[in-house]
Amino acid sequence: MAKYIIEGGVPLKGTVKIPGAKNSGFKLMIASLLSDEKSTLTNVPFIRDVIAVSSIIQGLGAKVEHHGDTVQISNGISKWELPEEFGLKSRASFMYLPILLHRFKKGRVPNPVGDKIGERPINWFLSGLEKMGATINIEGNMIEASAKNGLTGINYKFPKNSHTGTEALIMAAVLAKGKTTLENAAAEPETEDLVSYLIQMGAKIKRVKPRVLEIDGVTSLKGDTHEVMTDRNEVVTFGCMALGTNGDVKIENVNLDHLTLFLSKVKSAEGGIEKGNNTLRIYSKGVLKPTFVQTGPYPAFMTDWQSQWAALMTQANGVSVIYENVFENRFEYVKSLQKMGARIEPFKTLVENPKEFYNFNATKKSLELPHAINIFGPKELKGTDLEVSDIRAGATLVFAALMANGKSEINNVEHIERGYEGLEERLEKLGAKIKRVG
Repeated sequence: MAKYIIEGGVPLKGTVKIPGAKNSGFKLMIASLLSDEKSTLTNVPFIRDVIAVSSIIQGLGAKVEHHGDTVQISNGISKWELPEEFGLKSRASFMYLPILLHRFKKGRVPNPVGDKIGERPINWFLSGLEKMGATINIEGNMIEASAKNGLTGINYKFPKNSHTGTEALIMAAVLAKGKTTLENAAAEPETEDLVSYLIQMGAKIKRVKPRVLEIDGVTSLKGDTHEVMTDRNEVVTFGCMALGTNGDVKIENVNLDHLTLFLSKVKSAEGGIEKGNNTLRIYSKGVLKPTFVQTGPYPAFMTDWQSQWAALMTQANGVSVIYENVFENRFEYVKSLQKMGARIEPFKTLVENPKEFYNFNATKKSLELPHAINIFGPKELKGTDLEVSDIRAGATLVFAALMANGKSEINNVEHIERGYEGLEERLEKLGAKIKRVG
């Protein structure tokens, strides 16, 4: 297992460029398999999740070529099932089902394994797939589906916002017979990036309302070239790091439209902001003010941002509050921050109708977990040994170590490398004292 060794206490200063979005790039690679023609994706980050998807696509018989940040995919799928071990490599293993059903009228994929932050409700996707004419059978860790007569368009309403579930049903609908209407569909920028790419390939998709998609099935899609959107999560990571280390960082390749809620919270905390043409400078103006944050589906404050914001608020003068409404178990990182000296107190929220209030499945078990935290600051953090449990929590621990006094060792950084390309190298260029071992 690899680890980072970090000497904290150094302000980050300089310029960093943001690559393509991890949560878009690998899904666009999968969507490329809907066409028989070659497709080219640019601005693709070279991270573990992308590498995993490349190996899965090649395992199915197609060809994947990497040239820097450009990926070319030539479809030639000859297998209708993914081996079980691929479920360990990619949390998006179920997204291959629409591809396999369109091509072979059957498919067998492993149940996905991902970060330990809560259940990912792929049952909503499977329910939609069944309504489209598929027969679903789940045995152990494998999901098998068949559609002898192909897939047919439907009207389907997601019970809750489902980012990846929406994207998977879109891929099922673009080549289905007839019209599909998806209500309460995800509106995240990454979903829009997928929609844009599929339209370029010849799909007929319209967003008729903010959360309603209409899709008219077509008989085939062509290959095309598409630039992956920039990674908004990375912008937030480097922005928080700049503020927390009393630094000054210019971030390039930024889509400011995707960051409205984050920038409003930076302003509330009295951090410095300077907007440019696809650039964003974030800098320290002194002691931060406490904030209140509540996560939710786009355009709300993103759940992937809250752990990094929590780390930042350990340096604010007062009590900050974070409500987590998207995942039922996303405060595992709190113990690590407490170990470093942070004063963070989880608590259970009291809401009248939790099944409507929360975006996750509000069961008795999930409601026993705390879904909010109070963060008391400012607190001096001290370097220590830490274990990474998931991508964003891992980036948070790196951030905390950069703010801390003394040395920290961050273990299991392979989790971080699933979503961040060359993080330690880019931090070094900003002045951080960090090295990767192993």
